Order: sequence, then structure tokens, then C-alpha cells
Amino acid sequence: QVHLVESGGDLVQPGGSLRLSCAASGSIFKIYLMGWYRQAPGKQRELVATITNGGNTNYANSVKGRFTISRDNAKNTVYLQMNNLRPEDTAVYYCSQDVQPLAGDPVFRYWGQGTQVTVSS
Repeated sequence: QVHLVESGGDLVQPGGSLRLSCAASGSIFKIYLMGWYRQAPGKQRELVATITNGGNTNYANSVKGRFTISRDNAKNTVYLQMNNLRPEDTAVYYCSQDVQPLAGDPVFRYWGQGTQVTVSS
């Protein structure tokens, strides 16, 4: 079994910054794609950013230039640095990691429990 634990969500003023972390633990042979998604009240979950195990990144247009995704493969951890936060960034943020538990196993997508980010003055 694989568990993802998120941290870093908080209440912040517009223009502020936060850094989210998501660490995987358990049976892990290899981790492929890592990502961050968010869901605001009354809206569908949307992609924020992804990063491949080779370091290639992809961002939603709404966060380009403000958010940076990164990963530490030795720690099985993905980060999301969020700068110049806006009220419309308010949401529950979820991380995902595509994990191969053992050599030869299929790859499964695991999700974190979610962390609340609120941007308000």
C-alpha cells in the first residue's frame, strides 16, 4: 500500500506565497508522473501542474508564471511553490503520484488527502 501525505495549506493574503509538499510512503519501486490538482467549492477538480520523472513540467494557464512544481525523487516528494496568490486560487489542493509498487507491477495513481489553501484579506 502507498500513502500520500500533504502539508502546507494555510490562509494567506492576496499576493502572498505558500509551499505545498506531498510525500509518498509504503511499497514504492518507481514513481512516474507527479501532479497537483485543485477543487474550489461548487467546481470540478482541475489540473494545476504536473512533472514527469524526467523533470518535464506542465502548468494550467491560470498559474503559469506564478506556481512552480518540483520533485525530490530521493524523498518521493513533490512540491508546489505558489507565489503572487489570488483569491481565485482558493481551493482544496490534492497531489497525485503514479506509483509502481513492485518491479513488474502495473502503475497506480494515488491521491493525497487534500490541503486547504485560502487566499483572502
